[in-house]
Amino acid sequence: MTTEGERTRPKTANAGRALAGRLSWGLADQAASSLSNFAVGIYVARSLGVTAFGVFSLAWVTYGVVLNVSRGLATDPLMVRFSAVPDAAWRGAVARSSGAALGVGAALGAACLLVGVGGRVGPAFACLGVVLPGLLLQDAWRFAFFAAGAGRKAFVNDLVWGVALVPALVVAARVGSVAAFVLAWGGSAAVAAVCGCFQSGIRPRLTGAREWLRAHRDLGYRYLVENVSNSGASQLRAYGLGAIVGVGAVGVIRGAELLLGPFLAVLMGLSLVTVAEAARVLRRAPHRLGPFCLLLGGGQAVAALLWGGALLLVPDRAGELVLGGVWHSAAELIVPVTLGVAGAGLGTGAAAGLRALGTARRSLRAQLLASACYLGGGLGGAVAAGTVGSAWGVAAATACGSAVWWLHLRTALREHRQNPIPEVRTS
Repeated sequence: MTTEGERTRPKTANAGRALAGRLSWGLADQAASSLSNFAVGIYVARSLGVTAFGVFSLAWVTYGVVLNVSRGLATDPLMVRFSAVPDAAWRGAVARSSGAALGVGAALGAACLLVGVGGRVGPAFACLGVVLPGLLLQDAWRFAFFAAGAGRKAFVNDLVWGVALVPALVVAARVGSVAAFVLAWGGSAAVAAVCGCFQSGIRPRLTGAREWLRAHRDLGYRYLVENVSNSGASQLRAYGLGAIVGVGAVGVIRGAELLLGPFLAVLMGLSLVTVAEAARVLRRAPHRLGPFCLLLGGGQAVAALLWGGALLLVPDRAGELVLGGVWHSAAELIVPVTLGVAGAGLGTGAAAGLRALGTARRSLRAQLLASACYLGGGLGGAVAAGTVGSAWGVAAATACGSAVWWLHLRTALREHRQNPIPEVRTS
């Protein structure tokens, strides 16, 4: 006679294997994304030198702000409300959300074109405006695939981007300008964006963008402010550091961050995997959400510390081979940048839990406080002790920000136990 426990164990094992499979594809996709971003940064740093690399870094952080606008309005609500839903509901939602992402790219791309009318950074920003729609659409497909639990398709899409990037970077190196590298990076993303249309069998519906924004404005606008405060703080820190210390300092910070590239890329795209998985945990076993988030954040923090420790053992000759003339300045920042990434990694576990709970107001409050700490620490440290001071200021700020995220998650979990409200839609 089969007991209830014996019937439950196979189901639990199957669910565990399914979760491990989805997380494995998520890690594989992030590895592909990390390698592409790392390769771009290294190639540009070696090809252009510290000052020009600083200009490229300003374009890069601006893209980060625009990306987070798109995620907040278009794809974060998709992850929260359309993970593990019927296929018909998913396809309709993806058509509208990808259309919204494309619309954001077109609108803010036009703004970048207007900004790029002159000066040292002008050409880079003009080219960024041209490639933004493709960059944002490619990112939207990744969110869509992970919401459906099809991480393999996201991984393939990132591989397409990486393959297209190789010849594009070779051509850009021959031109030898920041603008050429921006076009190479964004143009190869457009190739992957087109590939995503074929993979999904869905065409973005620009006409559905307004409908999407209206239907999900309760989450979208709060996530917009939350995301922009995060990336905006990074951008303001870069601009402020350039004004206080010099544009070369921005390149040095970016060079140090490149050494932690795999973990920074994972943090940037973490919601591709973890929000969808946290939403599944919440619906199937709500009591496991807290431990899941702690395991997620703690694992990232430990991995970042181990990677940073390994970087301290890298000989100067090997570092120069990777970063060229940027290495010596960047190597001085390995310890504070590692601590900053570890603190941020710990906080993202709590952030994923808040997103899964759909508590946009609480997660917005946590993000605003964390961003204020980040900006204050980065600029205050720059005033006090230049580039090194800015790095240490950010390390202290991320530790404080992580504590804020976990305090808010603890409160949100307590509220959810008292009044559970599922955040899932089928239309």
